[in-house]
Amino acid sequence: MKHLLDVDAPAEAGRRDGSAAQGGEKRRHPVVNITPLERVGRVVAGAIGALGGALLLVSGGGALANIFEGLLVLAGLDLVVTGALGHCPLYGKLGYVPPSLRGPA
Repeated sequence: MKHLLDVDAPAEAGRRDGSAAQGGEKRRHPVVNITPLERVGRVVAGAIGALGGALLLVSGGGALANIFEGLLVLAGLDLVVTGALGHCPLYGKLGYVPPSLRGPA
């Protein structure tokens, strides 16, 4: 099962003739594998987590607390990015496609 689409990249930014790029270069575009509702949920939850973790980091604390707060910020940013792009790499690795995004059988 292929999870990324290969698209020919034009050799020059202004080319519109659709010809292949020099040297066989390809651009990869992620396939949307997250439902619209889940995308919104990821962005909202990720933003709350990232902002909350950042506020906790600024307020200070012990070394162990700072590590966990940093991980909270990174996890929040991951949720924001995957929600914004609509592509979850873990879903892709597991081969999971939500039922509402599956094509007709």
